[in-house]
Amino acid sequence: MSLWIKICGNTSVEDALLSAEAGADAVGFVFAQSPRRVTAETVASIAGRLPKSVEKIGIFVDATFEQIATTVRESGLTGVQLHIDSTPDMAKRLREEFGPALRILRVLHYADGIGEVAVHISRDTNIDALLLDSRTAEAVGGTGLTFDWKSAGKSLSRNPEVSHRLVVAGGLKPANVADAISTLRPWGVDVVSGVEVSPGRKDAGKVRDFIAIARSASARLA
Repeated sequence: MSLWIKICGNTSVEDALLSAEAGADAVGFVFAQSPRRVTAETVASIAGRLPKSVEKIGIFVDATFEQIATTVRESGLTGVQLHIDSTPDMAKRLREEFGPALRILRVLHYADGIGEVAVHISRDTNIDALLLDSRTAEAVGGTGLTFDWKSAGKSLSRNPEVSHRLVVAGGLKPANVADAISTLRPWGVDVVSGVEVSPGRKDAGKVRDFIAIARSASARLA
């Protein structure tokens, strides 16, 4: 199965198109408090310019069901990324509202552990993938910080049901994404700051390098 790659934190049509043309499977848009925050109106104007094959994922933290559902409809999102603060039944309600066409990712931070919690989330049939990320006191994503991949890999080896639905994030960049893939063997990878010039502005060379290196690393594991 081909590696799923998401380039997140897009704020302009130019950057989203760059990611799509470079071979990203998905582009992400942040609706939470962040220097990369965008509006539904902005995303709608971007989504209309992207190929239908490219997924448009919205990132939400502490949003209500009504806020998320309205944003999905207004912006043309094809998926949502829910952070750990979301209510337990959020995925279920979104699945009932939008059906299987909406990709639902649930974020788990490495600091919270990836044992029983990860297994519990992975068994939720309303969740399509588990995104493992790092965080700080100031930010729940886009931190530019990695976590302990080797330790995480050991935990995942004891919980193989998690691995085939795992998306790795947190401090990834062209220089280290191959190591992350070879260590964790994830279903997908997600990058924000590792391919930026500044928050919300992509570096074209880094975007292309990241995707090419990630694809190559994944192919070597096939």
